[in-house]
Amino acid sequence: MRNIYIALGSNMGDRLANLQQAVNRIDNEIGQVLQCSSIYEVPAVGFSGAIFLNACLVAESEKTPKAILKVLKAIENKMGRKPVADGLYQDRMIDLDLIMVDDEVLYSNELTLPHPRFHDRLFVLQPLCEIAPEKSVPNINQTVAQLKKTCYDPTKISPFHEGLQRPAIHFLRQFNRICVEGTIGCGKTSLAKRIAEDLQSKIFLERFAENPFLPKFYDDADRYAFPLEMSFLADRFKQQRELSEQLNLFGQGVVSDYEVHKSLIFTQFTLSSDEFALYRTIFYNMMPDVQKPDLYILLKQTTPRLLTNIKKRGRSYERTIDAEYLDKVRQGYQDFKRSHPDWNIVEIDLSELDFVTNDRDYHKVINRLRSALSTN
Repeated sequence: MRNIYIALGSNMGDRLANLQQAVNRIDNEIGQVLQCSSIYEVPAVGFSGAIFLNACLVAESEKTPKAILKVLKAIENKMGRKPVADGLYQDRMIDLDLIMVDDEVLYSNELTLPHPRFHDRLFVLQPLCEIAPEKSVPNINQTVAQLKKTCYDPTKISPFHEGLQRPAIHFLRQFNRICVEGTIGCGKTSLAKRIAEDLQSKIFLERFAENPFLPKFYDDADRYAFPLEMSFLADRFKQQRELSEQLNLFGQGVVSDYEVHKSLIFTQFTLSSDEFALYRTIFYNMMPDVQKPDLYILLKQTTPRLLTNIKKRGRSYERTIDAEYLDKVRQGYQDFKRSHPDWNIVEIDLSELDFVTNDRDYHKVINRLRSALSTN
């Protein structure tokens, strides 16, 4: 896999939609789009025309540079760009320029890499600097940031008020309510926050840190299990009402790091049989009309990694959590999945991924989601 850097522009029709369509096509036909820059409004350069929207992206692909160029030209053609016989600039639905392919240097009649004029164009350097400031430009021995600093292009560019979405996350907009669940320490809060940020959705997080019974439970589970679970239930009931109001009032998508039925997953082995029966009755009396999420993401992680993650975050009251307890929780989630075949539950194996510190692993998680949902 090689990183490829592409500049995009449009000054005809729905310019933003044109750019987004091109991003989607690049992702489908060339390789996974890793990051998109902000969009900038730029006056036509070299001819009298309408104002452009310009942006850059970085993707990864196994294709050769000439194969990438061929696909880019095909995308331009499919999107309605007309060839110009006299070689002069003109208004266009889409303009796609291959700027760099990793550190490759290429000179041919069809293609030159790096692009021979990009370092003189502020409308390319500005967005490219957002996504690859430290990228060293082959044959120039300067980074993108250094080239931008010394660029004397007088063209006035200004930020556009909307942005592009990576295709890997774009598909999740069809789900108005997403929850991320899994065993303690699997990374559900981190993933929920990242997805909410990318979708610009409202984030709802479990308020466990405010629960005074939680540290006591880990020290004396038999004594504090019931009051802990009842306090969790009361708070989750309150949050469910807030969540419903959020969805009804603003229509904004919501991502949460828990689903309210987790109460039943944990209480079935933290409470005695009599306490669980009572708790279950109270649960369904309090929440008779709880709506299932549009998408339930269940994270799967190995026990050693879970224990490492728990230790790393350093919560003193979690020090007594052991492998046996985690295995019970994991089994509880599996039982829940089997008993809810009508739910849209997608399980993602994280055993070989670290999406918190590795951005590429995050994209792998999102792509696994997209792949799993496309086959459902």
